Amino acid sequence: MPHFRLAHLSDPHLPPPDLRPGWRDIASKRLLSRIAWRRKRHRHRPEVLAGLVADVRAQAPDHVALTGDLTNFSTPEEFAAARAWLEGIGPTEAVTVSPGNHDALVRSRGDDPFSAWREWLGDDPAEAFPKVRVRGEVALINLCSAVPTALHLAQGRLGEPQVARLAQVLREQGEAGRFRLVLVHHPIAEGAVSGRKALTDATALRAVLAREGAELVLHGHAHEALVTRVAGPTGAIPVLGVPSASAAADGHGEAARWHGLEIARAGDGFEIGVVARGLTPGGGFGELGRYRLRSPARR
Repeated sequence: MPHFRLAHLSDPHLPPPDLRPGWRDIASKRLLSRIAWRRKRHRHRPEVLAGLVADVRAQAPDHVALTGDLTNFSTPEEFAAARAWLEGIGPTEAVTVSPGNHDALVRSRGDDPFSAWREWLGDDPAEAFPKVRVRGEVALINLCSAVPTALHLAQGRLGEPQVARLAQVLREQGEAGRFRLVLVHHPIAEGAVSGRKALTDATALRAVLAREGAELVLHGHAHEALVTRVAGPTGAIPVLGVPSASAAADGHGEAARWHGLEIARAGDGFEIGVVARGLTPGGGFGELGRYRLRSPARR
């Protein structure tokens, strides 16, 4: 197969269009989040995000994967603003969004909380999560771990129906010989984040991956570059996370970074070249390092 080039970024935390709380916010988690945002907003800089997006465009990937937290308070105004921002990233068929916990900060009043981003979630609007997008020999399998949680929690949950459907999707795409790329906002490796921020049904997800296999999992949420692994049926599955795409280099966590992935078939499996690009000491974006991963061999 020819190389498939994918850009992975996450957690842009786009600036909210209006910081004034509405009356519904007073009795919801949004009020606490707005207070926290006033304290932390200097860590997420629009000029940093603009520089990262420009760097992604300059590399001209085949596809962009964005693993959540486009918004901060999941307000309708933020969803509309995020939609406008997504339209500037690239064609809808070349960009996939996996929602994050901030995108589901409070319970939606409608049946489809992410309807504003429908075109970026998957190719079939009627398809439930996980949504599948096949691009050549790569199957992007988009999970949704975004659910409302109690105050002071940033946990995620997939739910039994989604986990059960994932098993079927992984089996079908594996039988088709495709590279199975799983997208999810929350880290899935045990101990990657604290319990307050964890995926509550990660054990069930890991059991499915151990049984059915996958070639790569991408996530965000931790706001740091993570390289972990989870068990697969024939070997360990690599799991990669990236820092926030808008994070300033101010000493509070890792500065903005994105990963360029080059996927190619290699013998009985696939090889993945990873190039980390992010803020450099000079303030611009450049290469930070590169390495190669090997996906588990097929059964």
